[in-house]
Amino acid sequence: MELTQLRMFCAVAESGSLARAAEQLHRVPSNLTTRLRQLEQELGCDLFIREKQRLRLSPMGHNFLCYAQRIIALSDEALSMVQTGDPAGNFALGSMESTAATRLPALLARYHQRYPQVALSLITGTSGEMIERVREGTLAAALVEGPVASDDLNGCQVFDEEMVLIAERDSAPLTDARAASGRTLFGFRTSCSYRQRFERWFQEAGVQPGPVMEIQSYHAMVACVASGAGIAMAPRTVLESMTGGERVSIHPLPTTISASKTFLIWRRDAFTPNVEALKYLIIEQFETQPV
Repeated sequence: MELTQLRMFCAVAESGSLARAAEQLHRVPSNLTTRLRQLEQELGCDLFIREKQRLRLSPMGHNFLCYAQRIIALSDEALSMVQTGDPAGNFALGSMESTAATRLPALLARYHQRYPQVALSLITGTSGEMIERVREGTLAAALVEGPVASDDLNGCQVFDEEMVLIAERDSAPLTDARAASGRTLFGFRTSCSYRQRFERWFQEAGVQPGPVMEIQSYHAMVACVASGAGIAMAPRTVLESMTGGERVSIHPLPTTISASKTFLIWRRDAFTPNVEALKYLIIEQFETQPV
């Protein structure tokens, strides 16, 4: 399997036409046909469904396209890095939703202005999901709750966050986990480190929370809590930045639960110029934060 074959495959898949792809690549259609057949024989499956003069991706072709695009992007980025040492190419960055909403808008705008040759894409998810995707190589770096103990990952602390407990606006003071026991919790998926931290608060107190209801966004979380349906834990910066945060009451948590640190992580063997540039831009922009 060669990069040339992958580029041919992607060109045909994206254009839907051998003729158009051949024109883009400055080759004759018969050459593409031969090379794509060789690729399919090597893979042992059909990447296209052939219908007279039309080509459609097969189910396996759709799956293979994602990998082919990533391989080409990494190849282009590696070539650019070797030739110039400057940030360039595709840069897939992962982030927790809270960090993306409160910390990244201005930062990514500055990154784009300073490094316009970088095509940056932002993917949000839980810390657990982002860590696995960095480990797999589908993300170049990610902003997650840390520190992260892993031999194949490296990282640095970039932000401090204060986690707070939120309840309906007229709630009585929730001074400890016992006062909140039995109440419904709102949180993200089980791979969310903040949810795990919240549940640990109850476990350490030896009490049981109520059922956990999974939600998809902080706006939904605040709306559910404001209605009196349950309680949740969120970064204070999120509540301060969003409309509707005044509809809930905020209750402090013990330092062991409230003190959270956000880390920028990357694979030890893939500290690319794109990641390095982001790291030092964060240091520059948030120099009052410990890094």
